[in-house]
Amino acid sequence: MAEYKTPLRDMQFTMYELLDYEQHWQSLPKFEETGADIANAIMEENAKFCENVLAPLNQSGDAEGCQWNDGEVTTPKGFKEAYQQFVEAGWPSMTHSPDHGGQGLPPSLGLILNEMVGTANWSWGMYPGLSHGAMNTIEEHGTDEQKEVYLTKLVSGEWTGTMCLTEPHCGTDLGMLRTKAEPNADGSYAISGTKIFISAGEHDMAENIVHIVLARLPDAPEGTKGISLFIVPKFNVAEDGSIAERNGVVCGSIEHKMGIKASATCVMNFDGAKGFLIGPPNRGLNCMFTFMNTARLGTALQGVAHAELGFQKSLDYARDRLQMRSLSGVKNPDGPADPIIVHPDVRRMLLTQKSFAEGGRMLMAYCGKLVDVISNGDEESAKEADGKLAFLTPIAKAFLTEVGFESANHGVQCFGGHGFISEWGAEQNVRDCRISMLYEGTTGIQALDLLGRKVLMTQGEIMKPFTKEIHKFCQANEGNPLIAKLAEANKQWGDLTMKVGMAAMENPDEVGAASVDYLMFSGYVALAYFWALAAVKAQAALDEGQGDAAFYTAKVQTAKFYFARILPRTESLATTMTSGADSLMDMDAESFAF
Repeated sequence: MAEYKTPLRDMQFTMYELLDYEQHWQSLPKFEETGADIANAIMEENAKFCENVLAPLNQSGDAEGCQWNDGEVTTPKGFKEAYQQFVEAGWPSMTHSPDHGGQGLPPSLGLILNEMVGTANWSWGMYPGLSHGAMNTIEEHGTDEQKEVYLTKLVSGEWTGTMCLTEPHCGTDLGMLRTKAEPNADGSYAISGTKIFISAGEHDMAENIVHIVLARLPDAPEGTKGISLFIVPKFNVAEDGSIAERNGVVCGSIEHKMGIKASATCVMNFDGAKGFLIGPPNRGLNCMFTFMNTARLGTALQGVAHAELGFQKSLDYARDRLQMRSLSGVKNPDGPADPIIVHPDVRRMLLTQKSFAEGGRMLMAYCGKLVDVISNGDEESAKEADGKLAFLTPIAKAFLTEVGFESANHGVQCFGGHGFISEWGAEQNVRDCRISMLYEGTTGIQALDLLGRKVLMTQGEIMKPFTKEIHKFCQANEGNPLIAKLAEANKQWGDLTMKVGMAAMENPDEVGAASVDYLMFSGYVALAYFWALAAVKAQAALDEGQGDAAFYTAKVQTAKFYFARILPRTESLATTMTSGADSLMDMDAESFAF
């Protein structure tokens, strides 16, 4: 079975033709030296690493898994060596500030590179992937000394980072957090408590691990207002920057999981571990959102990655597997049967995977542009971009992981019985994908964040810049049947927001009752916008006789499929989200089973 092949042509279409990355980069002083030639050369090199080094380790890493022994974790064969290649080539430093040893490339390019890594081998990618959030958190909230000691090593990739939030008794509800931080005489803190589900919390790939930990000071107020944020290294650091004695943090065990088996998911025990405060006391949750928002976009990429991998595997198999004859006439007269790609239902699954993988890539590339603008540092433009990104992040995280999982499941279905067998890799794709809808906030949590916190608490103001952009696009491209459908869906989006908001004023449970349906509706409309934009761009290229006609024709055809077969899902969602909370809340808890 063919391994992962980087979809460079589609990535370049999304970056340069759909979203005009070159002009975008040149408009930002911080990234104006980045051009297509530089970006393409980097992408091509990264593609080689992903295809030739990471992808071959994906199935073997799943089969071997991680091993725990007396607090130490050993990663699968080849993982450590791959990471050393990764560090030596300078990949960890690509998008980080030159002030700390980075190469200063745009975050949008980093998202593209991360998609390649994640699709090739999501488990492996989590080890360096968590470090980006740690780096962003220290860069934004750390002291100059903390940046010098920890950030430079994280940027180089010599050390890796984690985020330590969840505890055995509290997941999303961080107000219940119990981990303590006692002041030491030297200005540090003694951190004690247990954290669970810590990805890459312990491993053998880097010489040190920098944990970003939420804990409570002795005089902290109750709830989320009493949480502070700390740096807690696996090994303490001497004054000269060298590795010193082992800190009081140990991996108590690793979880036995459904998927991503080659990624160590750790129980971390902090026993008076030396930690250092990041940011103001009792403001740790605010600082941690820097890490969490980075991780949410990273998890959204996971949905795209599993949709892409599912599509690639399914397509290869569907082109080769011979079963039955086409109902419209023999397509493979020299063989005993036709390839299954001729059958309409197989094409339904393949086009669903393709539309979600490529549409998700467009949405993530759009978000990447917003991150670039925020990173550039211009206060006025950053404020507008930050508002759009705040609105789109829960949609991207939850919607793309939900449809990524759907796409992975279609992969198993395309293979038939062979999809249930591990050698093909389709069932691993499903198992690895399932976690994406859980960590960094479940779909339900993201939906509450979107509808309750973002949309209704701003009286819909946060969504207006994006929906207005869609409206202007539709006005500029009137006459296209796809555009008419998009305009109608965009208007319905606003109408439903108002209807749900009015119901919530009477009964707050209406928010939770409608939220997931509302988020999925939002995701389908957002992707419809990007597919309409892609269709317009591709059709213009065809009309002008530019480039590869087959590629552009496929874009237009996939857009038509999306509008005919996927966007209509919004109609049922509109019905269910406005059906009220009563059907959910009327039954007594005792009456669910007898």
